[in-house]
Amino acid sequence: MKAIALIPARYNASRFPGKLMGILGGKTVILRTYESAVEAGLFDEVCVVTDSDIIYKEITSHGGKAMMSLKEHECGSDRIAEAAVNFPDADIIVNVQGDEPFTRREPLEALLQVFRESDADLVDVASLVHPMHDEKQIDDPNFVKVALDKHSFALMFSRSRIPYPRARLEDTLYYEHVGVYAFRREALLEFSKTPMGMLERAEKIECLRYLENGRRMKMVVIPYMGVEIDTPEDLINAEKLLQQKKM
Repeated sequence: MKAIALIPARYNASRFPGKLMGILGGKTVILRTYESAVEAGLFDEVCVVTDSDIIYKEITSHGGKAMMSLKEHECGSDRIAEAAVNFPDADIIVNVQGDEPFTRREPLEALLQVFRESDADLVDVASLVHPMHDEKQIDDPNFVKVALDKHSFALMFSRSRIPYPRARLEDTLYYEHVGVYAFRREALLEFSKTPMGMLERAEKIECLRYLENGRRMKMVVIPYMGVEIDTPEDLINAEKLLQQKKM
């Protein structure tokens, strides 16, 4: 099974423009993310896919591999689908978020393991979730929630609280979706050719496009992924975490 990692890297993020070029411990966020994916040792190739000359030069000037996307894209999966055409012998394509500089080997390894298990033939896409316990985050639309079936396949994604607690039960579980995906190559290419459906347009959650079109998503529950850089405050907190790791 040949697995490659593609890292979508858009310069003008809506909430924090230029965040991938933010400095974290003397290196840019995007360079740290790229190096983390390479150091995981799980991929035959790692490549940053970007719309930015600045990001392209940042990666290639440090000996990394990068590719310019040719089109405007609605989401990261569309961006890496364009790049996936250039990797015809890849079996699994992993979308590693460019703003996850502390990406670790263990969650990525668990993601790839999905395609080696007994029900692998049922899986088109795999992704990560972790448990949520903070009530404010559970009700915050910036945190994407996912409901799972008994076999850990995704039933629904939403920015709203799901499941909705009509009766407050102590055993109600909430999971946050972590936007790291592993695609079968053909599923990814089909995704890019499929128009948005009503659910995706309403929620602005790209993986709903898979569910709306009958594709199955297997979710892997992990305790913790890392620090995602969405705001200037996140970058400050990430710097503090990096300094703690060095102590």
